[in-house]
Amino acid sequence: MGTTMNLIFDVDGTLTESRQKIDPFFLVELEGIAKYHSIFLATGSDYPKTQEQLGADFLENHVFYSFNCSGNSIWREGKEVHKSDWEPPQEVLGWLQAAVEASEFSDKAGKHIELRPGMINMSIAGRAASPEQRLKYQAYDLSTQERFDLVDQFNDKFFSKYKISAQVAGVTGFDVFPEGYDKSQILEYFEDIPVVFFGDDTQPGGNDYSLAQAIKTRNLPGDGVYDISSPSELRMILSSL
Repeated sequence: MGTTMNLIFDVDGTLTESRQKIDPFFLVELEGIAKYHSIFLATGSDYPKTQEQLGADFLENHVFYSFNCSGNSIWREGKEVHKSDWEPPQEVLGWLQAAVEASEFSDKAGKHIELRPGMINMSIAGRAASPEQRLKYQAYDLSTQERFDLVDQFNDKFFSKYKISAQVAGVTGFDVFPEGYDKSQILEYFEDIPVVFFGDDTQPGGNDYSLAQAIKTRNLPGDGVYDISSPSELRMILSSL
């Protein structure tokens, strides 16, 4: 990394394992990178969860902007500088609750529908799920493709009516948001400014896809997109750049 770069990182599955704290040695490496390059975060999680995973010091002193809730809650130096005021229709909330109740997954943990700025995070397993329950749901979802089916059903029902979409996110949930409220919106902060984005969910339907595609489509010299399979792979890529 010979010249100063603007590095945008997804968090879950990219900087950390899903919903886990970052490896402390990797954190030290990122702090070193932040001395020479600008670090930004683009995550569907809210700020408190990101703080749990990366630590307050790193967020406040080494991250230029943290684009939380897919850019609907933006933080700098520990302070929220932008927050979306979108509220979902009751029909949408009712459909999501019915989906939780209809699921045949037997080990639901509670806190299934989480309202975040500009979006909803939905989890059949529940945000209160233990690591064991999350693994159990991952296996169930892998065999049933429940999340992908629910996303397709949701989009068929609500996109044309409300311009609200759903997309698979993380390993147990999916996100719901109005058109244009996905991660691609953060590029407004980088007009004519090259960025390099690292995400683990860049395939069609993934919550990193919109940002990855927007970067590729604008085709700005210096832009780059890396599809990451794990934090360990990311560390190797960063060391080789």
